[in-house]
Amino acid sequence: MTEMVYGTVVPQAGEAVLPRWWRTIDKPTFLAVFGLFAIGLLLGLAASPPLAERNNVEPFHYVVRQAQFGGLALTVMVILSMCSPKNIRRIGVALCLFAFAAVLMLPVFGTDFGKGATRWYSLGFASLQPSEFLKPGFVVLSAWLISASHDIYGPPGRTISFVLTGIVVFVLSMQPDFGQAALIGFSWIVMYFIGGASFVLVMGFFGIVALGGMFAYSSSEHFARRIDGYLSPDVDPRTQLGYATDAIREGGFFGVGVGEGSVKWSLPDAHTDFIIAVAAEEYGLMLVLLILVLYGTIAWRCLFRLMAERDIFIRLAGGGLTLLFTAQALINMGVAVRLLPAKGMTLPLISYGGSSLIASGIVLGFLLALTRTRPRGEFADMIGARRGR
Repeated sequence: MTEMVYGTVVPQAGEAVLPRWWRTIDKPTFLAVFGLFAIGLLLGLAASPPLAERNNVEPFHYVVRQAQFGGLALTVMVILSMCSPKNIRRIGVALCLFAFAAVLMLPVFGTDFGKGATRWYSLGFASLQPSEFLKPGFVVLSAWLISASHDIYGPPGRTISFVLTGIVVFVLSMQPDFGQAALIGFSWIVMYFIGGASFVLVMGFFGIVALGGMFAYSSSEHFARRIDGYLSPDVDPRTQLGYATDAIREGGFFGVGVGEGSVKWSLPDAHTDFIIAVAAEEYGLMLVLLILVLYGTIAWRCLFRLMAERDIFIRLAGGGLTLLFTAQALINMGVAVRLLPAKGMTLPLISYGGSSLIASGIVLGFLLALTRTRPRGEFADMIGARRGR
């Protein structure tokens, strides 16, 4: 069984499941997750009424849906956080295989909802974006392959994971979905480096990525337009970036007031990709800093606990999942302040979107399970453990 040397937990005979679970998870991470979700609902109250008006539904229709999806996501997170690392590996591998199969079938059964990229399945009552679920599954699968390569007579896990990464990145780029492809590629690079790869190999991979970016720029008008807009010294005030920049500037330190912001009426994606602009305009820099602190708390706590972990798979999977979660948040906010090129990517736990919320719940459930405090020796996991191992 895996060992966690950070802290000690003495198993108590007859202890109920929930008290035992609460005693072993990282509470600051758990509470930070609920803080981000609460902020998401608060910002949804501000950002979603204009969307509801355009679609002729109740003013808080999308807030209610966000609460429903969020409740499901938090439930999934709690259930997964009770699993053993072995079952996390099994769930992650199965999730990766099913999600990748769903991505492959998108050209036949998917839809683009008028956004120029076929990334979703329309379910009637909701939509499903399989690439959101592919990310955590792929990280777990890659961590398992790379860790297996350290075993005596183990499989060539690094080579296999490299090939799989190339296939997944290529398929996502063809949608096109360069943002998700970049997240998966970057997460794999970090895990590959943590797993013992030389710096030269990592830099070589970055070179391949750079060549891929040049090819995408020359072959994709959509990609080239976004890069040109990012490199331009001037921002068109009629674009989403222009509206977001003005909103952030107007917000100042304390914002213009609750419900007083105007950017939500101009930005089509104010409730998703540019939700941080709504936060900055109505609540100011103070709320943005709080959001950064909460994301930072999750990243720091997870990495701090993983540093003491002796199991290679847990270190790799936990590190990759932590990077996946925090990098997506940084990319979303970096786009809003024009530090990065425009990229359709949600802010985890805060932006509206069922697939994004539930996928974030899966990522955090995996992380909470992998960073649970365990005693030296055996630890009877609450779900899926075998006694007497």
